[in-house]
Amino acid sequence: MAHLYIFGTILFTVYGQMIIKWRVPFHGNLPAETIPKLIFLLKLFFDPFIMSGFIAAFLASLCWMAAMTAFELSYAYPFMGLTFVLVFLASVFLLGEQVTNYKILGLALIVLGIFVTSRG
Repeated sequence: MAHLYIFGTILFTVYGQMIIKWRVPFHGNLPAETIPKLIFLLKLFFDPFIMSGFIAAFLASLCWMAAMTAFELSYAYPFMGLTFVLVFLASVFLLGEQVTNYKILGLALIVLGIFVTSRG
């Protein structure tokens, strides 16, 4: 059951990243001036979808706190590397982002690192 807390942390984190990236382009570019920049960021913050991303980040934090009651940090934290893999896959399939050999190599190294650190 405790591994579900790590899994929840990962899923909520990935959701938050994906939803924010999906919604931000609908609002245009970040202005250069300070006041328009703050107004722009507040509009982003109050976008219902982006707000759901912040809620997901909060839920991810709750899951992480629960996971910390069951695991050592040195065991649990490497699993957070799976967020890189899942964000990459989701960005390719949902946002049409580019796949490169370097990205695949980097993800393979991350997965190898997770495997090695989870063994001991």
